Amino acid sequence: MQRKFDDLLLGSIELFCHAAELGSFTLAANAASVTPAAVSRSVARLEERLGVRLFVRTTRQIRLTDAGRRYFEQCRQALAQLVDAEREVTGEQTTPAGVLRISMPTPYGHYRVLPLLPAFRERYPQVKVETHLSNRNIDFADEGFDLAIRGRAPADSSLVARKLEDAELVVVATPAYLKRAGVPKTIEDLQAHECIQFELPSSGRNLAWSFEGSSEDGDVLTNGGYGTSGDALAGATLARAGAGLFQTYRFVVEDDLREGKLVEVLRDVGNRTRPFILLYPHARFLTSRVRTFVDFLVEQLNTAARQKPAR
Repeated sequence: MQRKFDDLLLGSIELFCHAAELGSFTLAANAASVTPAAVSRSVARLEERLGVRLFVRTTRQIRLTDAGRRYFEQCRQALAQLVDAEREVTGEQTTPAGVLRISMPTPYGHYRVLPLLPAFRERYPQVKVETHLSNRNIDFADEGFDLAIRGRAPADSSLVARKLEDAELVVVATPAYLKRAGVPKTIEDLQAHECIQFELPSSGRNLAWSFEGSSEDGDVLTNGGYGTSGDALAGATLARAGAGLFQTYRFVVEDDLREGKLVEVLRDVGNRTRPFILLYPHARFLTSRVRTFVDFLVEQLNTAARQKPAR
């Protein structure tokens, strides 16, 4: 096999990543015990090889170009995999280490994943966890994520999709709102109610509400004077403030329901669920921190599901 990367090129990539992480050729040089000129030459060597500028340089600072940012994220992952591979082979990887980057929707992040992270880091303190909470789809290659949690499996065959759970949906409102506007008994009654809307980031359309037997696919478009986008938890906050009805995941409002701050309605046509799916790129070598976190998350969610009392 013809070599594509010699020792000089691999060293240049390492110095480039140091400079990108630290935002300085001088700091990168200090970290690598070389001169700033050596870092500068390494970056110039990469730019000549790639035919693109990796940094915008001024007298005061350096910053990555768009191409440089994409290249950095890919190189950082590749170098981390090489380190993990060596540790696996030599038996040094007794505990996972490095940076783990996860993207997830806001409701699932706040109520399912973030509460588990302290226990994960207590078990694996050498893993630094970076989370990105958003309802938009991310690009693994361009944005440097290790894992993502989404509501549906993509058509992209390069990703592994592993279902975490089917989360139950509920329609809720405050007792004060229901006293004022009445309690809906049927799906058709929703037309006379203030139904808080959430705009889908992928299409810009309002998310349909889901019920059993309401239509062929169970989805119903509702109306209301409150619209939210970006953060799906905003709808639950509005509902808690008495703005109207909102359909959300039971795990978001289960404390409010238990304490009587919110009331569930239309239970006879409820029981619909939406999936949450863990995604990560196919790889012949999966880093130990990614593999360990996947196993940890699945274990914790399964344990929580077994311990959940019946309603």
